[in-house]
Amino acid sequence: MTFLLLKSEPAAYSIDDLRSAKGKTTVWDGVRNYQARNTMLDAAIGDYAFFYHSNCKPPGIVGLCQVTAVGLVDPTQFDPTSKYFDPTSKQNDPRWHTIKVKYVETFDEMVTLDQLRESFATKELLILQKGSRLSVTPIDDVVGAKLLKLARSTNK
Repeated sequence: MTFLLLKSEPAAYSIDDLRSAKGKTTVWDGVRNYQARNTMLDAAIGDYAFFYHSNCKPPGIVGLCQVTAVGLVDPTQFDPTSKYFDPTSKQNDPRWHTIKVKYVETFDEMVTLDQLRESFATKELLILQKGSRLSVTPIDDVVGAKLLKLARSTNK
């Protein structure tokens, strides 16, 4: 089992938005960071992703989704009305790729950033590193399993 962490501001796109989306799926578009893009290019169908609400009080992990498609071309890069439009990206050589994810579950209680700091070292979760602003990060399988156990035990 492989894990990612997907970060989104709940005012922009929340776990509830994913849960209520058609087919409970969405394309994780609009990512404009090469490191985050490369993490998505390395993703595989079946990988799990923790859904992290950022820029809210408190921030934290609120649920889980699963990768259902990989290597997708991010359509927002070609849409001049999108804030993610990239006029330098070419249709025949797109710069930005993404994944599609499907809702799995919402945790009864958020695993807050403070709880993550108490349970994990900064080297284990990139989200804990000072200045980390990546919206998509990989999580080591052992750390991911520990995090999933924490999230589910916090919710009993």
